[in-house]
Amino acid sequence: MLTALSLSVLLPSLGISIANIGLPAVATAFDAGFHEVQWVVIAYLLVLTASIVGVGRLGDLTGRRRLLLVGVGVFTFATLVCGLAPNLPVLIAGRALQGAGAACMMALTTAFVGEAVPANRTGRVMGLLGTMSAVGTALGPSLGGVLIAAFGWRAIFLVTVPLGVLALVLAFRVLPGSAPTPGSARGRFDLTGMALLAITLGAYALAMTADGTRFGALGVGLLVASGVGLVLFVATERRVSSPLVDLSMFRDPVLAAGLTTSALVSTVMMTTLVVGPFHLALALGLDPALVGLVMSAGPAVSALVGVPAGRATDRFGSGVVVVVGLAGIIGGAAVLALMPVAAGAVGYVLPLVVVTASYAMFQAANNTAVMKDVPPQRRGVVSGLLNLSRNLGLMTGASVMGAVFAFAAGTGDVTAAASAEVARGTRWTFTVAAVLVALGLAVVLILRLRARPSPAHHA
Repeated sequence: MLTALSLSVLLPSLGISIANIGLPAVATAFDAGFHEVQWVVIAYLLVLTASIVGVGRLGDLTGRRRLLLVGVGVFTFATLVCGLAPNLPVLIAGRALQGAGAACMMALTTAFVGEAVPANRTGRVMGLLGTMSAVGTALGPSLGGVLIAAFGWRAIFLVTVPLGVLALVLAFRVLPGSAPTPGSARGRFDLTGMALLAITLGAYALAMTADGTRFGALGVGLLVASGVGLVLFVATERRVSSPLVDLSMFRDPVLAAGLTTSALVSTVMMTTLVVGPFHLALALGLDPALVGLVMSAGPAVSALVGVPAGRATDRFGSGVVVVVGLAGIIGGAAVLALMPVAAGAVGYVLPLVVVTASYAMFQAANNTAVMKDVPPQRRGVVSGLLNLSRNLGLMTGASVMGAVFAFAAGTGDVTAAASAEVARGTRWTFTVAAVLVALGLAVVLILRLRARPSPAHHA
C-alpha cells in the first residue's frame, strides 16, 4: 500500500519539476517563443491548483479509492498524450489534463493516510510521502537533462508512463475501499462553489505567473478578479446546505494554523529556488555545473530527513516538531541573510541544509497535525486545502519573492546585475523570508494557546 501511495505522490512532483528542464527543447522543436512554451508549466499548475479542493470533496462524497484510480488513470493517459503531442496546443492541453489527474492524486493520497494508517504511525507515513515528493522534485532536473540529451524532449513524458501504469495497478490491487459519505449526510456536490473557487484560484494563479516577477496591469486585474471571486465564494458557501468547504472548519486552531503556516513556509522555500541560482552564479561566480550541484543539496537533504522527521513526530508529538521545524527555517534564513559573500558556496550550502531539513520536519509534523483527527467525511476536502495552501505558497513565492529580490538588487534585469547588487538582493530577500516564517510561528503559538483543552481535533 505504501508503494502505491508513494508513487501517487512522486509522479505529480516529478511532473512539475521535469517539465521545466524541457522548455528550451520544446521551444526549438515547435519554433515557439518563451511566452508560449511557459504554458506547458502554467497549464499544469493552473488546473492542479483550481481543482484540488473540489476533487478532495468529491472523493469524500463518492469514495476516495475510486476517484484516486480515476486520477492516476487520467494522469497516465495525459502523460502519454504529452509525449506524443504533434504540436504545442496539444502538449499544453495534455499538461492541463495531467494537472487534473495530479489534483486527484495529491489530495486523495494524503486523505488515505488518515483512513488506512494507525494513528501512532501517521507521522512516519507522512514523512515518507514528504520524502517521495522531495525525490520527485530533486529527480526532475537531473533525470530530465539526461533524457533530453539522449532521446529528446518527448522522453521526459514517455518515461513516466510505465510508472503511472504501475501506480494504477498497485492502487487497484492494494488500496482498501473507502465508503462514500452516507446518503443522509452526503448532500449534493456544490457545483456553484466549485466553479467560483476554481475561477478564484485560477485568476490568482495566473496573476502570480503571467507577469513573472513584475506586477503589470494584467496581474493587478487578475488579483482584483480573484478577490471578487473569493467574496462571492464565501457568500455562496454560507447559504448552501451542503457547501464545498464548510467555513466553520476554520475555527479549529490546528487547521487554521496548519494551513497558514503551510502557505508561508512554501513561499519561503520557493525563495531558495528563485534566488539561489542567481546568487550562486552571479554573486559567487560558480559555473553552471556547480550551481546545479549546490541547488540539488536542498531537495536531497529534504528527502533524507523526511522519514526520521515523521518518526520524531510520532514520538514527540506534532506540535513540538512543528515549532522546532519553523524555528530551524527562521534560523537558516537569518544566517543566509547575514552570510558574507566571502564565505563562498559552503557559506550558502550549510544554512540551506538547515532550512531544507527543518522544512522536512515541518511538513511531516504539520500534515500529521492537520490530518490526524479529521472526521472521515472531511478527509478529502481537508487534504485538498492542505495541498492548496502549499501550492499557493509556491506560486506566491515565485512571483512576490522574485519581485523582492529584483527590487532589493536595484535593477529590473537581475541577469545583468553586478555581484554586489545580487548579494544585496539575496540578503534582503532572505530577511523578508525569515520575517514571514516568524509570523507563521507566532500564528502557531497564538492559535495553539487558544485551542480547546481537549486533545481531540475536530476539523
